[in-house]
Amino acid sequence: MGLLSDPVRRRALARFVLRLNTPLCVLSYVAGIAWFLALAFPPLTQRTYMSENAMGSTMVEEQFVGGERARNFARDFAAHRRKSGALPVAWLEKSMRSVGLEVYTQSFSRKLPFPDETHERYMVSGTNVYGILRAPRAASTESLVLTVPCGPDSTNSQAVGLLLALAAHFRGQIYWAKDIIFLVTEHDLLGTEAWLEAYHDINVTGIQSSPLQGRAGAIQAAVALELSSDVVTSLDVTVEGLNGQLPNLDLLNLFQTFCQKGGLLCTLQGKLQPQDWTSLEGPLQGLQTLLLMVLRQASGRPHGPHGLFLRYRVEALTLRGINSFRQYKYDLMAVGKALEGMFRKLNHLLERLHQSFFFYLLPALSRFVSIGLYMPAAGFLLLVLGLKALELWMQLHEAGVSPEEAGKAPGPGAPTSATQGVGLASLMAPLLISQAMGLALYALPVLGQHIAAQHFPVAEAEAVVLTLLAIYVAGLALPHNTHRVVSSQVPDRGWMALKLVALIYLALQLGCIALTNFSLGFLLAATMVPAAALTKPHGPRPLYAALLVVTSPAVTLLGSLFLWRGLQEVPLSLAEGWQLFLTALAQGVLEHYTYGALLFPILALGLYPCWLLFWNVLFWK
Repeated sequence: MGLLSDPVRRRALARFVLRLNTPLCVLSYVAGIAWFLALAFPPLTQRTYMSENAMGSTMVEEQFVGGERARNFARDFAAHRRKSGALPVAWLEKSMRSVGLEVYTQSFSRKLPFPDETHERYMVSGTNVYGILRAPRAASTESLVLTVPCGPDSTNSQAVGLLLALAAHFRGQIYWAKDIIFLVTEHDLLGTEAWLEAYHDINVTGIQSSPLQGRAGAIQAAVALELSSDVVTSLDVTVEGLNGQLPNLDLLNLFQTFCQKGGLLCTLQGKLQPQDWTSLEGPLQGLQTLLLMVLRQASGRPHGPHGLFLRYRVEALTLRGINSFRQYKYDLMAVGKALEGMFRKLNHLLERLHQSFFFYLLPALSRFVSIGLYMPAAGFLLLVLGLKALELWMQLHEAGVSPEEAGKAPGPGAPTSATQGVGLASLMAPLLISQAMGLALYALPVLGQHIAAQHFPVAEAEAVVLTLLAIYVAGLALPHNTHRVVSSQVPDRGWMALKLVALIYLALQLGCIALTNFSLGFLLAATMVPAAALTKPHGPRPLYAALLVVTSPAVTLLGSLFLWRGLQEVPLSLAEGWQLFLTALAQGVLEHYTYGALLFPILALGLYPCWLLFWNVLFWK
């Protein structure tokens, strides 16, 4: 207490902190990046293990032998779909009833905020078909879901055939303690969202749908299946859900366990598992897989139907059958046995999956990094913002202790408090204008799409993207506009107070994001923290301006796309990257209004205004 109350000692402490501030910031940033890169190495990555006792053993005998029946169902489904040009609802109802299910349908419609050029749709209407297998040993209080999405791009006929064959097989068993719902959805994720909202009797996205005539119990777990061929070389599992949500790790462990039991080759992010973790090659391959997961999770997109189930506290996975040139070939019977084993073990659950991790990173299917081990990487990066904010706070409250003024004697009028030295108007103007630009970036592209399409020769979707880019670039004129609002008698240390507020604002945002979606928080921190720490209106201003532009949220998104395709070993040219960037912008806005993805509002309403504050600091007059 004496150290803080004594002015002489307090000033000595301030000088000590200011002298070591830059080395500590550099050390903290390097430590954060190094910690993240080390996550794929055995000291930090751990072997996966089953935490739920009810699923700890795979001692079940899979009896599914309906591979040929699944292929027949798939051929019939594909033929009826080609004939009708849409989902063959009548055929699905008849087929599900023939295997002994209670069959129901649900119609839905959705007008998108603007045309989806990727899937070529605007006014969407469709029908979901689902059948319920009632548990003979329970009172329909709990249920499991096996779902197959059918979209305009892929018929997924093999998955539908396997679903019907599994339903027929499950119907003949007497050990089921949970209802099983066999769900076929139209229009991919739109149909899945419509069914989930109707099942839980809520409406969060504005989809118009008919009420469900039949329900089962509370959904405990779900598996989404996508197959494009009668034979597969591997099963790829997808875990990243809406807004970065992840399923309970035990569900992933269950999938891997039955793949190993049945000899199925399973992959993560399309990558095979490293076999040797003692050499350098294994961890480096794991790092590549981990980076792919980080990029996909940071996008906040639901990378499969399972991603929408997670919002409703339903643990879910999406399994995709891959047919490549690998020498291993598996038929539908092998895939069906793995699914049968998973559902039989899930049938044993006495409560929801909760004992294993919900926050983790995966360098491989057999390895994981828990939240307690990866959070320090983000913590080190956020420490840089805290150190720079502490430096500015001390400079504002202890006049004359900056490195340039440390050796000077304090003048008679030097000691001034922050409230005396900085006018409130000099801070409120850039804060309000920056937030107003963020609000315009969020609202105007969709609201003004029709006006832009009428005055310019572009479609509605192109108008949304071009309006986004125009408002984003218009923010570069913010410093000029701000200084028209601010009084000309701005104290010399006004930019320091503004930067202090911006640093605290950025640190709070990144900290909250990292707690819910670590991947997004870490990527933004790794790019934005250096520019935020270095920005000031003195020194090489063009260099600082270039650094701010390169680390802005939009350029970070563009760079992430190039990195993602590079890790997939499908590099992009500049033209392809730019086109993919424009598509990502449109899809990000569309998924926010359609499914509730939060990446677009986080960037528009939070990080973009904060970035504008640093841009204002750089050009402070």
